[in-house]
Amino acid sequence: MPSKPLRLILIGDVVGRGGRRFVRAVLPRLKEKFQPDVVIANGENSAGGLGVIRRTADELFEAGVNVLTGGNHTWDKKEALELLATEGRILKPLNFHPMTPGNGSMTYRSAGGQAVVIVSLQGRVFMEPVVDNPFTCIDEFLKKTAHPIVLVDFHAEATAEKQAMGYFLDGRVSAVLGTHTHVPTADARILERGTAYQTDVGMTGALDSVIGMTREPIIRKFCTGMHQKFDVAQGSQVLDMTVVDVDPASGKAVGIEAHRYHEETYGQQLS
Repeated sequence: MPSKPLRLILIGDVVGRGGRRFVRAVLPRLKEKFQPDVVIANGENSAGGLGVIRRTADELFEAGVNVLTGGNHTWDKKEALELLATEGRILKPLNFHPMTPGNGSMTYRSAGGQAVVIVSLQGRVFMEPVVDNPFTCIDEFLKKTAHPIVLVDFHAEATAEKQAMGYFLDGRVSAVLGTHTHVPTADARILERGTAYQTDVGMTGALDSVIGMTREPIIRKFCTGMHQKFDVAQGSQVLDMTVVDVDPASGKAVGIEAHRYHEETYGQQLS
């Protein structure tokens, strides 16, 4: 008989207290419905919209998240330096300098004992040039990886860079799922060699916002060019996530679905 597919969930960037609260509210029901083998969330915006700290990470772990991936805001809180050095469930981008604390990947064991390699990777186009080349970095990493199931959270700005990464890794990893822009894209699909791909999963944060932050200061900055203080937006939340089913023997994706849950209606959506 064919093996049962392994189910992976990636939750889009969790933004601030409201995003954490909504994860706590909805994730138990999501896990009941989808029965995932591992739940991953991008946590680089979980602490006040910028960065990650122990308390915010623990909230997400207690809610049912298994692994937190990172990005360009991983180090925005000073506490992250010690946190990533001691907490293996929180990842920095793999292509950060080796002297930065923490790991860019981890091998998670499902309840059935299946190994799932999770990689956090950061792009360079339109972002601060503080990381090594993500293409050569992941290429070298995969040469040393024996496990067939690999999920890559590619935290990048440019859609072209993300698409190029998807094709570069097609057939070599189980999934390439984009984060960082906080806007879900309608291109979730399985590429020709068996890799699940989506340019951006989206976010978990306030719907009536600019990528999770209050609208007025950002609009003012675009109008005037002057620096503004950005705050996490309040109000009705959404949770964006992508579900990937993987053949455990080959590591190839056999299914991918993107979902958005609204705070007011998630109960009806999950019934």
